[in-house]
Amino acid sequence: MTEMQVNPSFKLAYVPGVTPGKWVGVWAERIPDVRLELVAVASTEGERTVREGGVDAGLIRLPVDKDVLSAIPLYEEATVVVFPKDHWLAAAEEVALEDLAEEVVFHPLDDTLGYTAETLPGRAAVERPQTTADAIELVAANVGVLLVPQSLARLHHRKDLTYRPAPAAAQSKVALSWLEERTTDLVEEFIGIVRGRTVNSSRGRGAGQQQPSAGERAGKASAPRKPHPGGGQAKGQAKSPAKKGGAPQRARGGAAAPKGRGKPKRRG
Repeated sequence: MTEMQVNPSFKLAYVPGVTPGKWVGVWAERIPDVRLELVAVASTEGERTVREGGVDAGLIRLPVDKDVLSAIPLYEEATVVVFPKDHWLAAAEEVALEDLAEEVVFHPLDDTLGYTAETLPGRAAVERPQTTADAIELVAANVGVLLVPQSLARLHHRKDLTYRPAPAAAQSKVALSWLEERTTDLVEEFIGIVRGRTVNSSRGRGAGQQQPSAGERAGKASAPRKPHPGGGQAKGQAKSPAKKGGAPQRARGGAAAPKGRGKPKRRG
């Protein structure tokens, strides 16, 4: 009995708020024979999942242990303050940290901004919520406010809540991370995708598989046709009229056009 052949796959972890869709689409076009599997993990589990080798790479939040993992920072997320729609902060276009001095600011255990009890703006709650989702429920109950990356505010959107930018607050950085000892061709391929490399500049499996550039394709399309065998005209090509005896063809409505002259120049 022959063994069933299993198609290769590439497992990519991602934490809440990260949207890998655009990169997944490029992967499907570039490497259709390798299935990309998305693995959703909690914010606090991103680094551990990559470190333990359960996935090939992960879109997770920094910091990570650089002695074990490699990481390429991709972008920083804007931080916002989430509060009820009828809260007095709703009148502002953006929120300064000083505005939170008298507010209870929740600090969930899966905080992604790196705050400590000493650095968190505002007044700390009696207990820390287990998750960001739990903190959102408390904000909806008008108990306090929450500082989070904008992507998480959108993820946990509620009709009775809104948010405003907090430019001076700490920010979360999203990175592509993988085990240094497992830098495979597929990992290199995904690195190229997130960095915007073309197929020709890829360092992964597609390296060396040269594709014609747009200019080369255009050059081929506009190349002149080869002459018909025997020196005659190609089929369907129009013949130019000629006079018997080799007399020069007369210009429309006038004398014969002299040899060697171009079009007359328009007088000033």
